[in-house]
Amino acid sequence: MDKKHILAIRFSAVGDAAIAVPVLRALLQQNPGVKVSVATQSFLKPVFQTVEGVEVLPADIRGKHKGVKGLYAYYAEVKNRDFDAIADLHGSLRSRIVKFFFLFSGVGSKTIDKGRSEKRALVNGKIFKPVKTSTERYADVFRSLGYTVDLNKDVFPAKKSLSAEVYNIIGNSTKKWIGIAPFAFHDTKMYPLDLMEKVIDSISKTGDYQLILFGGKKELPALKLLSDSYPNTVYTFGKISFEDEIKLISNLDLMVSMDSGNAHLAAMQGVKVLTLWGVTHPYAGFYPYKQPVSNSLLSDRQKYPLIPTSVYGNKAPESYKDVMRSIEVEAVVDKIVSLTKN
Repeated sequence: MDKKHILAIRFSAVGDAAIAVPVLRALLQQNPGVKVSVATQSFLKPVFQTVEGVEVLPADIRGKHKGVKGLYAYYAEVKNRDFDAIADLHGSLRSRIVKFFFLFSGVGSKTIDKGRSEKRALVNGKIFKPVKTSTERYADVFRSLGYTVDLNKDVFPAKKSLSAEVYNIIGNSTKKWIGIAPFAFHDTKMYPLDLMEKVIDSISKTGDYQLILFGGKKELPALKLLSDSYPNTVYTFGKISFEDEIKLISNLDLMVSMDSGNAHLAAMQGVKVLTLWGVTHPYAGFYPYKQPVSNSLLSDRQKYPLIPTSVYGNKAPESYKDVMRSIEVEAVVDKIVSLTKN
């Protein structure tokens, strides 16, 4: 193989970056001598750095690399790194512009097939069967460049060592560590908080588990309230870095998440994940990497037959706003207990 240095482009978002991690890992494991650099945003650097040997080339797409002129400036900054090919894992306008500039340097590219027609057929009710996973779509980009990417042979990394800051939050508990990421960008993908509180109450008071809540700045008041209200429950946002959060996730016994980024941050590291699904569906290709289908609880499709109403959860009839209430609290609790028995 004469193409030895690949520029992979994936500018956003957390979940999509995490989905790409096993592909990059398998690529480097199975193709000795290949080098990969990733064009992405600075905040995603810790995600890609979980892959040994990957170089991250941050792009400030909201600042100095914004717009066509900014992307040209980015191209000028990185063009002399002797890239042999570009793997466009994003398929966005920005990635197309960057690829266009690289044509002047004689660097060709391959681009992800997002499978829009299949996904459209799924959400329109014309088909109800799994489409190709995003992980396989990413892998296909590298395969089209001539590389072997066998995800069945991907080797998960070891658990990461944790910093003193993490232990200051978690302590040295010998209990099972359960991460809970109760939020999602769209309400129809989020298990109702009053029901999640009941789950946390039931699990925390057993004394068998250390619960670790994950969320962002917008959710901080809710995270604080949950942490203060229930025993054996802590939150991480604002206390440790994103890099330390990723390392902490690698040490979990289970991650409980919506169809959102935290599920993928756990799955990319081989951590067991329980996902809760609202108006989206695993068939759309975003099911967490190598997780058994049984590690999921889906909203009642008999009661809500239009599921999935969209691929990303951004579109749903008004009558579907309570779709996730069809997942019983007892079912979530029972699944958590069963998945942490071993």
